[in-house]
Amino acid sequence: MEENCLANRNVDRDQLDPNNYYLTGKHGTVYGNELPLDVKTPDDLKAVLERGQQRFNIYCTPCHARVGDGNGMIVQRGYKHPPSFHGQRLRNAPLGYFYDVISNGFGGMPDYAAQVKPADRWAIAAYIRALQLSQNAPESDVAQEDRGKLNQPGEEQIRIPDTSFVTPTATIPQQPTPDTAPKGNKR
Repeated sequence: MEENCLANRNVDRDQLDPNNYYLTGKHGTVYGNELPLDVKTPDDLKAVLERGQQRFNIYCTPCHARVGDGNGMIVQRGYKHPPSFHGQRLRNAPLGYFYDVISNGFGGMPDYAAQVKPADRWAIAAYIRALQLSQNAPESDVAQEDRGKLNQPGEEQIRIPDTSFVTPTATIPQQPTPDTAPKGNKR
């Protein structure tokens, strides 16, 4: 990762301005939709998305889950349900909006500005966009030769052998009988 466009980033004088797009996600008061990272090649983009996925998995999945549907482990334990990234409103949201929410928080979400540096916030925003595309891609985006694989069981699916099942009675706790009850002082 040290060799990619995130690690070797030069800071422009403009980026020191706290109102700069790179630090706000906004052009004035309007959210922008461009990625302000030095992405020149497909390998650079891949590095940004991989970094974004890594940071997303660390900071975002507890609430948003790995697929971005808002059903993370924290939510399953009773916390407020965040919106799904796959709803129309957030699919239409510009990248700058996601950057701003990560930076400043929104609703029940705290800000992550202290934990996540700006380049990583942009990488997370880019990964959210890729995640949205992966969950809402039309069939026409799938290569013709791969369309037959859609909705088919994959080779990667886990298959549990019949011999792995435990009989139901083996999992039920046994009540002590007078013969097996602990011996001790009786009063």
